[in-house]
Amino acid sequence: MTTTDDRPGPTTHADHPAPRPAATSAATALSAPSTAPSAAPATALDAAPVVAAPVTAPVERPTRRALLPFLPMAGHTSGKRSAVTCHLKCGDACAQPVPNTSANPYFRDVVETALSRRAVLAGALVAGAAVAIAPVVGDALPAAAHDGGRPRGRLGFRPIAPVPAATDSFVVPDGYRWQALVRWGDPLFSARDTFDPATLTPEVAERLFGYNCDYVDVLEDPDGRSATLVVNHEYTNENIMFPPAATPEDLDRQRRVAMASHGMSVVGLYRSRKGKPWAYRPGARVNRRITASTPFTFSGPAAGSALLQTSADPAGRTPLGTLNNCAGGTTPWGTVLSGEENVNQYFRTAGTSAADKRYGFADKATTRGWEAVDPRFDARTPGFENEPHRFGWVVEVDPQDPTAAPVKHTALGRFKHEGANVIVGRSGHVAAYMGDDERFDYLYKFVSKDRYRAGGRHREKNKQLLSAGNLYVARFHGDSPVEEITGTGALPSDGAFDGTGEWVPLVLDGVSQVPGFSTEEVLVFTRLAADAVGATKMDRPEDVEPNPVTGRVYVACTNNTDRGAAGKEGATEPNPRVTNRNGHVVELTESGNDPRSLTFGWSILLLCGDPATTTGTYFAGFPPEKVSPISCPDNVAFDSAGNLWVSTDGQPGTIGYCDGLFKVPLEGRERGHVQQFLSVPRGAETCGPVVRDRDEMVYVAVQHPGEDGQWGAQQSFFPDYVAAGTLDGGRWGGPRPSVVQVWRD
Repeated sequence: MTTTDDRPGPTTHADHPAPRPAATSAATALSAPSTAPSAAPATALDAAPVVAAPVTAPVERPTRRALLPFLPMAGHTSGKRSAVTCHLKCGDACAQPVPNTSANPYFRDVVETALSRRAVLAGALVAGAAVAIAPVVGDALPAAAHDGGRPRGRLGFRPIAPVPAATDSFVVPDGYRWQALVRWGDPLFSARDTFDPATLTPEVAERLFGYNCDYVDVLEDPDGRSATLVVNHEYTNENIMFPPAATPEDLDRQRRVAMASHGMSVVGLYRSRKGKPWAYRPGARVNRRITASTPFTFSGPAAGSALLQTSADPAGRTPLGTLNNCAGGTTPWGTVLSGEENVNQYFRTAGTSAADKRYGFADKATTRGWEAVDPRFDARTPGFENEPHRFGWVVEVDPQDPTAAPVKHTALGRFKHEGANVIVGRSGHVAAYMGDDERFDYLYKFVSKDRYRAGGRHREKNKQLLSAGNLYVARFHGDSPVEEITGTGALPSDGAFDGTGEWVPLVLDGVSQVPGFSTEEVLVFTRLAADAVGATKMDRPEDVEPNPVTGRVYVACTNNTDRGAAGKEGATEPNPRVTNRNGHVVELTESGNDPRSLTFGWSILLLCGDPATTTGTYFAGFPPEKVSPISCPDNVAFDSAGNLWVSTDGQPGTIGYCDGLFKVPLEGRERGHVQQFLSVPRGAETCGPVVRDRDEMVYVAVQHPGEDGQWGAQQSFFPDYVAAGTLDGGRWGGPRPSVVQVWRD
């Protein structure tokens, strides 16, 4: 597909009508990366200029205490771009023993008892229900079906070439423009809240847009000229955010600023008309910051449990804050869900219990040292033993009501939630799909007890749908002989990696289905309960989303270099490559076109990698020599035509290119044709994609640009691209995680 206009021109922001340098497009010849730009853009929200010739920035040598200690993943980041990312984002999860040491079967152990494909297609039953392998699900209502009528995508583009990993540019196709919509440190409530990272206080940080944005959604009003932006802030990198602390008091201030920079932001937007870029509105009615200290409420069967009680909250119903918010989802009733992921890295615990070990908690000082400024982060402190149990949930935020307390839903279980995405079945029941982002962990589904009702007058009742229902974990069955799964990615004799599966109940109607576990124990220690029922161990299932057009569900399995390692599980049909550096995408179809179903069919859609250098790639049968290289799928999204869009996290360390956003058609002859739409700057990952093709707009979060830098030696200057150390008119000479909007020129 090609664009109708390939003439990049000056970008205009609604607040700043002055012309500016052109954003980098695929047509721009990429020069060697620069350590500092040669000239500053005209405004604070400028698009990036063409990459300048290298200029050496002054290097400030740290002489005071910094926050970054020894990096356990240094030299072992084959599936990630940076040991710093591994350390700060997920607490060096891959350098630790695999938390799942349960004896329940791996997929290879289960596959020998699976039904054959021939039996499935002949109508055999699994758990009493017919399994549909590939039909389109036409009776399900998507969570984000914003458009009525038959969908027709309009976002035409010529795929960009892969961008070398050292390039500090945001690259879009010919005929498109980009602009940072909102950046770390932008004031949300008053222009008097100025951004100066060297002197930032926690009080001011709570009023600024947070750090390392991940999940994004733009909830448009009917007129298309106003909207509400909701964004997650997953984690912080204090070593490029702040200068080295000069005193212990200064270090504690930086810790509290980091706490205030976690969480979520809700931001009011406006624009002149559809198809035009947005501007954010400081002081808008909906504007809100949710941080590590914001009061929440618990909902569901475990609310008030003794397992959630602390000396500060003896009722066990009012947790403070949210942490490591990764992906999420938007509900049909207009709220936003957010997944608390790698929360173990924030707490010091006794580290001796089975639950501590299964969730990755340990008795060691944390990287950020928050236990030095808030005793609840040291669970050895009497009265705070249960504080870690109050994190690791799916949270729900009402972006239209800044006064409403956010909710942590215990009915959806506690684990390393990547996110949660919902779909409404023809019965009206809501299903939420969730992945536990850990090597050899599980895929989950929640089905509501009550039914969704359309219309604004039912909104408050709909907001209770995730408080009661049934929780399941997935068990997969393959249909190929074990000996045909060779670990190379070579297809088995039936021509596909596929099979059937079942949803194993953990909680039904508020009652535990796991022998030896109470309902509260199932929900607080969900991993242990899933171990006990023999769930299938998978390779880091991250984002899990239903397609708004077909209802099929897509699971992004980012990577697992431990597969096939000594003492670890080898290749299996849903994880068919050993040393799986590049990841894959699984397509799942519920039986009977019903999200309430207890059985499903599945197949692998993509085995990612660069076909020019990687063996065992697969793109749903599309010729591999014609696809864009892609590695480490992380988040997924869909356009109005039902095409899959995949954002990546880890390409620099696997195939040597910057991370990006990729379109993947799912139907017809183009099925599996991976096409790269954009590329993010050096050190960054692509998060939270939103594709509004009818509006010819795309939104992404650019997380951790310049991750490997230091305060005096920054490695990215995205998005302001001004000289190192510059602080002028809202612009800063250093990396600023941002939400970016892309539109047709």
